[in-house]
Amino acid sequence: MTSGTPRNSSDQSLVSSFERYLQDKGKGRGGDGGNYRRNAARELERFAEWAAGQRGADDWTGIVPADADREPAFEDLDERVFREYARHLSGDRGLKQNTVQTYYRYISAWCGWCVNEGYLEAHYAQRASAMAPLPEDDGRKPGDQQAWTSEQRHALTRHVDERAREAIETYTTLPEDAAPLDRQRARYTALKAARDRALVFVLAYTAVRVGELLRDPNDPRRRGVRWEDIDLEDGSMDVYRKKQQWDAASLPDPVISPLQSYQKIMDPPTERWPVFPTFDQRTLAELVQDELADRGERLDAIGKRRNEYARDLLLALDEDIRPPSITTDGARSILQRLSEAAEIDIDHPKHDYLAPHGGRRGMGEVLVRAFGYTVAARYLDNSEEMVRERYSHIEAGELGDVATEALNEIDPS
Repeated sequence: MTSGTPRNSSDQSLVSSFERYLQDKGKGRGGDGGNYRRNAARELERFAEWAAGQRGADDWTGIVPADADREPAFEDLDERVFREYARHLSGDRGLKQNTVQTYYRYISAWCGWCVNEGYLEAHYAQRASAMAPLPEDDGRKPGDQQAWTSEQRHALTRHVDERAREAIETYTTLPEDAAPLDRQRARYTALKAARDRALVFVLAYTAVRVGELLRDPNDPRRRGVRWEDIDLEDGSMDVYRKKQQWDAASLPDPVISPLQSYQKIMDPPTERWPVFPTFDQRTLAELVQDELADRGERLDAIGKRRNEYARDLLLALDEDIRPPSITTDGARSILQRLSEAAEIDIDHPKHDYLAPHGGRRGMGEVLVRAFGYTVAARYLDNSEEMVRERYSHIEAGELGDVATEALNEIDPS
C-alpha cells in the first residue's frame, strides 16, 4: 500500500494489505522475522491465488465478478467467500482436520486485522456460517505428539556417547609424529562426534525448545546459544524463550560432561562462539574466504592457508572466524542421520526419526510422572494448565489404575 492511500477503500486489492499485516505480526526489527510471519505469508498467498481463481476445482473462477478485469479486492469479500474457502480447505486436498483449522486461522487472523485497520466492516471469517464447513478440531497439533520413550532416549544417547568416546580417543592417542593433516582430520572427526553427542544430550534432558537452542533464519533474535550463555559450574544456560525474553534453563547432570568434553576439544577462541556451529563445508568455505579477504589477504594467500587445513572449520577456529549456529532444520537433519545410524525402532505416523520436539515431550513425561504437573511446568517453561492438557493421558492412566484398585477392593472376584 502506498503512503497516503486510505486504508478503508473497499476497492483496494487484497494483496496490498499483506506486507503491512505481516510486518505487524513479524518479529525482530522491522517485523521481518518469525515463524508465524513465514507461515502466514504462505497461507495468504494461497488464499490470494484461490480468490483469483488459480486454485480450487476446475470450474472455480475466483471471487471477482465475471465482468470485472482486476485483482480480488476487499469489496469482493463477505462471509460467503470465507465459507467457500473453508469448504475448499476441507475438500479433497488430503489435509488433516487440525491442519485445515490451522490454515483457516491464519486467514481469519488477517481478516480480523483488516477490520481493525479499516479495510473491512466486519470479521466475516469468524461468522458461524463462514466456519460451518470446517471440520471439528481434534485438539491435537499436527506432528507434535511424538515423545522419546526411555528406551529410545537411552539408545540414542548411548549411540552418540560411544561414537564420541571412540573419536576422541582416536584423536588424543595419535602418536606424536603423526602428520599434521592426519591430526587435523582426527580432531575434526572428534569435534563432530562431540558436537552431535552434546546436542543430543541437551535435547534429551533439558526439555529446551529447539528454537531456543539453535538459530532460526526467520527470527534474527534467535542466533543460537553461545558459550557465554552457558555456566557449566552452576548447571544453567541462558536461552531466548518462546515468551520473548531471556531466561535461565537448567542443565542436569547427564548434560554437563558431554558439554565439558566438547568444549575442551573445541577450545573456542572466544565465548561468543556458537555452542553448535554449522559444519556445512560450503558455508564455512565462503565464510573463511570472505573474512580473510576482508582482513586484506590476497586470494592466492587465502588458498594456500586453506590447503594447510583438513577442514575450514579448523582454520576458522585458529583465526577466530565465527561461524553461524546450525539451524533448527539442521538439527532435524542431524537427528535423522543419528536415528538411522543407531537403528532405533520408531513407530510414528509422521516422523521416521527422533524429532527434536520429541526429546522435550519425552522429558515432560518423565517429570510429570516423577514430580507432578507443577514441577514439570516450571522445568518445561509452560503454564501448569498447558502441561496438564498436553500430558492428560498420564492423569487418565493414573485414574484408571485407581478405578481398577477400587473395583478390586469392592468386587475382588
